[in-house]
Amino acid sequence: MKIEIIAQNVDDALEAEKAGADRLELVTAIEEGGLTPSYQTIKEVVESVEIPVYVMVRPHSKHFNYTDNEWYTIQENIIVIRELKAQGIVFGCLNEDRGIDEKLLEKVLKVAEGLGVTFHRAFDEVIDQEQAYKVLCSYSDVIERVLTSGGAEKVPQGIEALKRLIQCSQNLKGPKILVGSGLNPDNLGAIHTALQAEEYHFGSGVRQSFSFHHPIVPFKMERITRILK
Repeated sequence: MKIEIIAQNVDDALEAEKAGADRLELVTAIEEGGLTPSYQTIKEVVESVEIPVYVMVRPHSKHFNYTDNEWYTIQENIIVIRELKAQGIVFGCLNEDRGIDEKLLEKVLKVAEGLGVTFHRAFDEVIDQEQAYKVLCSYSDVIERVLTSGGAEKVPQGIEALKRLIQCSQNLKGPKILVGSGLNPDNLGAIHTALQAEEYHFGSGVRQSFSFHHPIVPFKMERITRILK
């Protein structure tokens, strides 16, 4: 059972690791859904913790389909992320008809060779999640997991879709389903009973006052660990 925590800086990263996180998703501009952090932040976090650090690769928050110029920015970010010795990237791309943009995805995966890859919640905007998941299965030698709330705003509203995706993941032996959005110690028990997922992703739910303006609360992490492990 893996617990992933969103970190925005070194203090977050150290607190999350100390509290029992298995992996970090490192982002900036969380109020915009998360963008690529500065290279200095990536360097500091990677050098400060021992758990894997997966870095958000997202040049803007407007949408998930990218121009050629934006591709060059994405490419440069991935190259630097590898040089800074992060373990992976968090990325997602869609075409204009809200399907997986395989052409861009293949370019990204080629540049990211040697890094782990999480396909992020762009997945929650596709027209047909089960079909989109089957597309991602074609890249399961590189894409390790898909972060999703089942197409809903929050996990509690996406339970039935998540059940289907987890079953699909098991049947096809494809990328793991990383369940995330709206999780906290109070609702996790019922959600885990329903889903029995292998990986869960937490953001504001592990923080004081459920706010990214406040630090991670060790007691909340302890409760999550007791439920999952």
